[in-house]
Amino acid sequence: MADGRIVLLGAPLGNPADASGRLRSVLASADLVAAEDTRRLARLASDLDVVISGRVVSYFEGNEDRRTPSLVAAAADGACVALITDGGMPSVSDPGYRLVVAAHAAGVPVTAAPGPSAVTTALAVSGLPCDRFCFEGFPPRRAAARRARFAALASEPRTLVFFEAPHRIAGTLADLAGGFGPDRPAALCRELTKPYEQVRRGGLGELAESVAADPPRGEITLVVAGAPAAPRPDDAALRAEVAARRAAGATGRDAVDAVAAAHGLPRREVYRLTAD
Repeated sequence: MADGRIVLLGAPLGNPADASGRLRSVLASADLVAAEDTRRLARLASDLDVVISGRVVSYFEGNEDRRTPSLVAAAADGACVALITDGGMPSVSDPGYRLVVAAHAAGVPVTAAPGPSAVTTALAVSGLPCDRFCFEGFPPRRAAARRARFAALASEPRTLVFFEAPHRIAGTLADLAGGFGPDRPAALCRELTKPYEQVRRGGLGELAESVAADPPRGEITLVVAGAPAAPRPDDAALRAEVAARRAAGATGRDAVDAVAAAHGLPRREVYRLTAD
C-alpha cells in the first residue's frame, strides 16, 4: 500500500480555467476516478484537454454506501483513487465524507488537491464580515424543521453560509426573514464563476421579495450576517444587576463574574462600577 491513497479533487465551480495544475495531473494519472456525475467529469476533462487513463466510476449520494468499500479496497491494494464532485471540495455538502471516514478507519492515506469552494467564494464577494463564519450546509427541506433550525441560529453572531436549491430558496428566505428579522443583511450568490453569475445584496425581507418576483436559477450560496451584538446596559443597570444577585445570596465576586459573563464585559469593568 506504499502508493495507495485517496485524493480529493477540488473541482471548478463553473469556470474550467479555475482548475489547478495538480487537479489536471491527478485526473490524468489516477488508477481510478470516482465522479459524482461521470458526464460532467467528461465535459471537464475535455475542457481541460486531459485524457483520463484510469477507470471511471460513479459515486453519488445514492450509491455512496455501496461503492465506498470497493474504493477503499482499491486504495489499500496500492491504487491512486481520485474523487471529484460537480464543483468545489468533496465531502463539503457533497459526496466524500463516508469515503474519508472509511479510508481513515482502514489506514488508507487521504490527501487533497485543493481547489475552489463555493463557501469561501461567496463569503469573499458578499461584502459581509468574513473574519468569523459558520457553514450550515442545506437547511431542512420541511418548513417546520427549517424554522426551528433558524430559530436556533437567530442569535449566532458569526456570518452564516447556506447552500440552497432554486425551488426552495423563496421559502428559505421568507423563513429567515421571519426568524432573523427582515433587515438582517444578506447576499444571495448564484452561479458563481459562471457566465450568468449574480450576487443580490440586501436585507432578508428585500431578498425574499426579489426572489418571489424573479426566481433565481442555478446553484445558490446564501450568506447571512450574524446577529448584531446586544447593546451594553448602562452603568446603573449593571449596578442593579449585581445588587440583585447579591441580594439573592451570591457573593460579591460571584455576582460581578455572572453579570460580566452575561454581557460579555471584562470583569474589571463591572467590578469598578460596583467597588464604591
